Amino acid sequence: MSDPLEILLTNDDGIDSTGIRALHDVLSEHANVTVVAPANDHSACGRSISHEVDVSDHELGYAVHGTPADCVVAGLAELGPVPDIVVAGCNKGANLGEYVLGRSGTISAAVEAAFFDVPAIATSMYVPAPGTSLRDIDLGVDDYAEATRVTSYLVDHALGAGVFDHAAYLNVNVPLADGEPAPFEVTRPSKRYEMDAERDGNRVHLKDRVWEQMDPETLPDPDGTDRRAVVEGRISVSPLTAPHSTNHHEALTALAETYPAAVEH
Repeated sequence: MSDPLEILLTNDDGIDSTGIRALHDVLSEHANVTVVAPANDHSACGRSISHEVDVSDHELGYAVHGTPADCVVAGLAELGPVPDIVVAGCNKGANLGEYVLGRSGTISAAVEAAFFDVPAIATSMYVPAPGTSLRDIDLGVDDYAEATRVTSYLVDHALGAGVFDHAAYLNVNVPLADGEPAPFEVTRPSKRYEMDAERDGNRVHLKDRVWEQMDPETLPDPDGTDRRAVVEGRISVSPLTAPHSTNHHEALTALAETYPAAVEH
């Protein structure tokens, strides 16, 4: 009988959020789970890193007074055993599209793990909330059933199947739990970007207008994208790489060659 998997579990909503509790309880049924998560909500903080953070004992593990990236570095380098996989989530709210990959604390935790050469899964849940802040929506553990089901499945099977031979981390987005398991679709991040800003006196309000257009009947995102899959009720799993790759660029190479002569005077 093989030893149980070692999992480092973190998030960006904070260690007391319902989403991380839901994942902890399910993953702990068949794995050793070490929780190292922010003491407070650090949503949308990206890969912001601290040089020194306080750590507190918590009933789930360790509460770090810092960011998700802090938690992964602290967890992998100091606080926990070397894990087989890092899991980040479950985030209350979807993380969809290319533009969120560097913005989301949930995804950034997975990216941080990738730099340690540790496979990772970032799990988020789409919560339809037109005209309502996610902070005003109360969710129970049962609402995360779809998220815990697919994350547990991926933890159990993705490593052995060789998924991480070709992906550094998986960005998983799920619909709200609705009885039967949702279909699973391998997707790519949507390219839509509709950030906007409006000035009001001495303040500028930044608006993400993507969320204003999530009607499945009129959604402009093409088939195969993460956003379309989730809005239509499917689980979206995007296999992604880190660090980001660079492309050969002949035009830029030509500029490099002419640079010395251009600036010598």
